[in-house]
Amino acid sequence: MNAHSPAPSSEAATGRVVLLTTSHRVAPGLLSWPAWQALHTADRVLCADGAHPQLPYLREAGIQVEEASPTAEEIVGACSGGRTVVVVATGEGEPALTDGLARLAGSGRVRMPGLELLPASYDLPGARLLDLVQVMDRIRAECPWSSRQTHKGLAKYGIEEAYELVEAIEEGDRDELREELGDVLLQVVFHARIAEEDPDAPFSVDDVAGGIVAKLIHRHPHVFGEETADTPEDVKAHWMRTKAEEKRRSSVTEGVPIGQPGLALAAKLGSRARSAGLEVPLPAGEDVGYELLALAVRAEAAGVDPEAALRAAARVYRDAIRAAEGQSGG
Repeated sequence: MNAHSPAPSSEAATGRVVLLTTSHRVAPGLLSWPAWQALHTADRVLCADGAHPQLPYLREAGIQVEEASPTAEEIVGACSGGRTVVVVATGEGEPALTDGLARLAGSGRVRMPGLELLPASYDLPGARLLDLVQVMDRIRAECPWSSRQTHKGLAKYGIEEAYELVEAIEEGDRDELREELGDVLLQVVFHARIAEEDPDAPFSVDDVAGGIVAKLIHRHPHVFGEETADTPEDVKAHWMRTKAEEKRRSSVTEGVPIGQPGLALAAKLGSRARSAGLEVPLPAGEDVGYELLALAVRAEAAGVDPEAALRAAARVYRDAIRAAEGQSGG
């Protein structure tokens, strides 16, 4: 070797393996620029899955892809002499290959090529919702219990999950909050999947999402339009005005579910009347219900959620009961 010639680098001698990963939640062919550079400059491009959704787009771009599932030893050999091999990973991420390369590297007997993990596409925010829709679709088709459920049959679970969500919020348990949000989301996706099968008026989860997106945009003209809102009160005024225009209701009580808990119902009715500028005397009666009604309406007017306040007091009472049980048991 000439004394003035630079010694070949280790990577130049052993080459490089590029493990190219893609997201199935992004349309095939939409790859990052570094990914396209790696593919075009590679000496070989390999993919174990001949039906990989990226392959038609890679070949259309002039990339020659070999359908092969080489062992770790074969990959190392293919990289000898400084060659670069790109492996287009399947959905599982090629664990057998990466484990094999790790074993070879750990043995110390083999000069290993450089190994690079190159994400070629990334999930957008909310992309995992697509997974939920796909999983729910399969469960609806294949699960003996889920395939028989109806909107009415699932109604009680929606109420239960909503209560459990509220409890997680009030308890301040972050892990529980994340789980309960998922359970509530499941109810939405489950009902939407059932709705697809209706013979007369079917709709899908996309229709549900599209509807709420349109509603949010319409009711936030200060965000998506030309109106302005500087305070939360301004925002509420926009919301109530656009809601009234949409619903064209003959009474402010329309849309208030009577089946909700009593204190929440009383507070909601009081809120509707107050927002409409109606001064309606509270009905009088000897029953304790009238006392609770007056208390709930006063609490709402003072900015207090009577249901939440009662639950907080009830938890204190529950703890006192448990303490008393502990004392009597001792």
